[in-house]
Amino acid sequence: MKWTIIATLAAIGAASAYIVASISPNPSPVIAGEQTSTPSPIIPLEKIVSGGPPRDGIPSIDNPKFVSVDKAGFMEDGDLIIGLSVNGETKAYPLKILVWHEIVNDRIGGLPVAVTYCPLCFTNMVFERAIDGKIVEFGTSGKLYNSNLVMYDRLSDSLWSQAMAKGIAGKYSGYDLTRIPFDLAYWKEWKQLYQNTLVLSTDTGSTRPYGVDPYGDYYTTPEIYFPVEHRDDRLGSKELVIGLGYDNKYKAYKLDDIEEQKVINDSLGEKRILLVSLYPFMVRSYERTFDGNVLEFQLINNKLIDKQTGSEWNLEGQAISGSLQSKQLTRLALDPSFWFSWAAFHQDTELYGAG
Repeated sequence: MKWTIIATLAAIGAASAYIVASISPNPSPVIAGEQTSTPSPIIPLEKIVSGGPPRDGIPSIDNPKFVSVDKAGFMEDGDLIIGLSVNGETKAYPLKILVWHEIVNDRIGGLPVAVTYCPLCFTNMVFERAIDGKIVEFGTSGKLYNSNLVMYDRLSDSLWSQAMAKGIAGKYSGYDLTRIPFDLAYWKEWKQLYQNTLVLSTDTGSTRPYGVDPYGDYYTTPEIYFPVEHRDDRLGSKELVIGLGYDNKYKAYKLDDIEEQKVINDSLGEKRILLVSLYPFMVRSYERTFDGNVLEFQLINNKLIDKQTGSEWNLEGQAISGSLQSKQLTRLALDPSFWFSWAAFHQDTELYGAG
């Protein structure tokens, strides 16, 4: 388990009382009248429950401010961040800030994005925040589905499941959000890899004890506060996994397994995939089919080499030497989460290494 490290995020202090007071172990169902009118929610409304805080009670960050590495004295090497690189711009979003806000509405490389984090499920996701050609802001609805963050958009008041990346009720029920690949990484490695990165500042417009995790020891105990539709005992409930989905097929990989093997060549349905982990916690996935040929990768002297041509590839999925030099692999979006959350949303999931 990675929680010997993750527990560093879980400093217990006065802020714990805040979250305990706001999370009810006996959640009340959403009343249908609370929803904006819609003929077809894609899940039963009674399965969307109150998480305790009201709408926007956990405030999204809508005017994010960033600082450079040399100005980020509030950051520690062991801080986990969501890392994004889009169109030449690179940013880091610390989980110790996101744990208090869950959503950052931002632009990076000219692209409007929503950077999201649900501490209850350890689900991290980044979406484009354009719907039907309109730029929208997302906020926290105060509701949960399968113990997971339910967002709302401030254009139509539709409800959105973070883990599903989909509208679940309202005007945009059934609408799929466009997902953006991102990294989970430690600040130590991220700032070394991307020296020009910006990092989200603690100047958020809210007064919060950033650096204190309000969820206390939740991450290291098997307890799940809210209802989930399906449980799977193949792994512990809080085991950290990396999930992949393609063409209605799903597979989960233990983070420990990926970090131990460093390179995994695998298949998901008809898609040939590569998972690579060269730094702690930081996993990337690519399609390993190029020009109709399937490549198989190996790590030699800490260099990523394909067996077919002997070309060397960097972490960005680009060949930097060999006959395929300058060629680019297609990056895939990953789903980091607790096992219980992945299994609740993907009941027929495969589990890598389970035989």
